[in-house]
Amino acid sequence: MEAPRLRPLVVAVLGAALLGAAAAAAPDALPEPYATPSAVKLAQVVGWPAGGTPRPPLNFSVTAFARGLDNPRSLLVLPNGDVLVAEARGRNAPGAGRPSANRVTLLRDSSGAGVADQQFALITDLPRPYGLALRRDRLYVGASDAVYSCPFLVGQKRLHGECKPLIDLPDEDGRGHWTRNLAFSPDETALYIAVGSHTNVDEEHVDAQVPQRAAILVASPSGKNVRIYASGLRNPVGLAFEPASGRLWATVNERDLLGDELVPDFLTRIADGAFYGWPYAYFGAHEDPRRRGERPDLVARAVVPDFAIEAHAAPLGLAFYGRTQFPKDYRGGAFIALHGSWNRSSFSGYKVVFVPFAAGRPAGPAVDFLTGFIKDGEAGEVYGRPAGVAVATDGSLLVADDAGDTVWRVAFKCAACTPDPVPPAKRAHAAAR
Repeated sequence: MEAPRLRPLVVAVLGAALLGAAAAAAPDALPEPYATPSAVKLAQVVGWPAGGTPRPPLNFSVTAFARGLDNPRSLLVLPNGDVLVAEARGRNAPGAGRPSANRVTLLRDSSGAGVADQQFALITDLPRPYGLALRRDRLYVGASDAVYSCPFLVGQKRLHGECKPLIDLPDEDGRGHWTRNLAFSPDETALYIAVGSHTNVDEEHVDAQVPQRAAILVASPSGKNVRIYASGLRNPVGLAFEPASGRLWATVNERDLLGDELVPDFLTRIADGAFYGWPYAYFGAHEDPRRRGERPDLVARAVVPDFAIEAHAAPLGLAFYGRTQFPKDYRGGAFIALHGSWNRSSFSGYKVVFVPFAAGRPAGPAVDFLTGFIKDGEAGEVYGRPAGVAVATDGSLLVADDAGDTVWRVAFKCAACTPDPVPPAKRAHAAAR
């Protein structure tokens, strides 16, 4: 049975037994605010034991592509197979007592063995680099205070000049939502920049003074003609263009402190000029009680997101699968890294999930892909936390584990392996029953 459709968007709200038996529900079925107390359950990172790895699906293997990193967050695969990883942390994040590495590292698998046997510090002097995008001989870096343009030639292990700021961005020295992800349009004529809010729902009225917050910006590659492309997005992180439609999609971290099941995080298409509700409403006209009655005009305008993810799961990295190593059921679908909750009585997230797509739209609920990051949910212990995802040139999936200081490589074992008894698309539809 297909997942229910809403207006007519696919909305899959992941239930308590996340993803293995995900429940599809329309936003009208969301609980009332404060139906459960607002909980605090912080993850205690214990690190991976010797030989320990996350768990992949049947017929897939997982190995360490690179170890010894310092809070690896986002990834960029270069045309020659080299991989860039941004290593940084915010001031109010778990483990924030350690200084931010503020580094972009180049990982190179020189032998083709599936292991980055060489690491080169490419950039070391930008504040909290996160977003990475390549255009011709320029590497664009979304740091917490600006978008920088860095002269870089694919295949080299050093920049051939200094990084120059192109676009100033609002920054509070790494506090609040500090990630600044980047994506170029398929024709490389427009650069998109994700900027999160500084606050939860701006009861302090500070984000209202900075229109670039809680928005996705767009600019020319030269940094000119900067404008707000879409707004009302509390913390958009993952940015990627869906290959079939050429449309921009984003993962968004929604607000906290309304209870275990509110508000679902989401994956959605980003439309020019659209308003997605924050801070006044969520999932359409569901008004936030903390901002009730303030802007009924904006509540009425709020766009319903395309695809809901369990509340507080913290979706970060987003990558569409456009290679052929994985079975055909994965092709064209989206991989999402769920970094994991803190504002929930039991953990949600802490895994990588897969969302099947058809004709440029989600075709069913999300299903587990890479799990095993949680050691003991009751005790609040985790081995690591997935943050970034990227598809390597050989078709494997790379996953940045910031708490585990590792980039994992997930590969399909072989074409002759035991067939998966339930392909991902069928698992997704079965989960919606």
